[in-house]
Amino acid sequence: MFTDRRLTGAFKKAKIEYFDENSKYIFFSDCHRGDDSMSDEFARNQIVFLRALEYYNNNKYTYVEVGDGDELWEYPDFKVIRLAHSDVFLGLKKFYDDKRMRIIYGNHNIYLKNKSYVKHNYFNYYDEYNQNKQELFRDILIHEAMVLKNKKTKQEIFVVHGHQGDLMNDQLWPISMFMLRYFWRYLHVVGFQNPASPAKNLYKRHKIERTYKKWIRKHKRMLICGHTHRPRFPKNGELPYYNTGCSIHTKGITGIEIIDGKILMVDWRIRADEKGGLEIVRTVMRGPEPIEKYNLRNYPY
Repeated sequence: MFTDRRLTGAFKKAKIEYFDENSKYIFFSDCHRGDDSMSDEFARNQIVFLRALEYYNNNKYTYVEVGDGDELWEYPDFKVIRLAHSDVFLGLKKFYDDKRMRIIYGNHNIYLKNKSYVKHNYFNYYDEYNQNKQELFRDILIHEAMVLKNKKTKQEIFVVHGHQGDLMNDQLWPISMFMLRYFWRYLHVVGFQNPASPAKNLYKRHKIERTYKKWIRKHKRMLICGHTHRPRFPKNGELPYYNTGCSIHTKGITGIEIIDGKILMVDWRIRADEKGGLEIVRTVMRGPEPIEKYNLRNYPY
């Protein structure tokens, strides 16, 4: 019940953005960008992520980061993350400068709720090479959630990280942050898993996903989220629950796209071609399915 209240509260305060059949979106989440050390799980996929950014920027997609982009629990000094992944932030800046970037905060970057923190860390940065201040994401607005609303049909898609109502990652997040920063951060390098994380705890993951589906059934909205790190795309007859997966899989990254009025799940990874050369490949894993298929008027919730 508390999860329902938290998700509903986020829905009511969400940024509303209108879309149509010409709109293009890519949803990534749970990048957990760190300091490029052994504990930085994003580092192994940085090149894959950069290629994906290049593809989506060239094709004029709007980039939506559905929470936990930067691993601020482990590295509260954003400068460390920016320096470690400077190419990624330069790639993201292209979207931002073209007004095609939306950032939603999750539990691991919940600091972004604080406007002063965002202004101090994300608006500008000091370029140590040129020894001057440069703009990064000046005047950026960070949201807890967003609602995509179809211009014609008024159909709504709720986009949120998904930690809302998850006790250890919502109400008690300072405790989880402390344990991760000073304990689990080092243990998971040698194979130990954090039981408080839905990404590492199968029972917890399934429990959270059940609460998402209860919310969908009650409020009759499509839902796109992250948090669990498990990519999800509904089969025929299932509730319209989509999960972006994450960008720290050992084999690549997953995301959700919207294009031509359709929704699909994609996978980006390094593959070998016929001659044994390596290339970064985008693969459609599920879909595309018409978004209208999941409209309240047509879909048997």
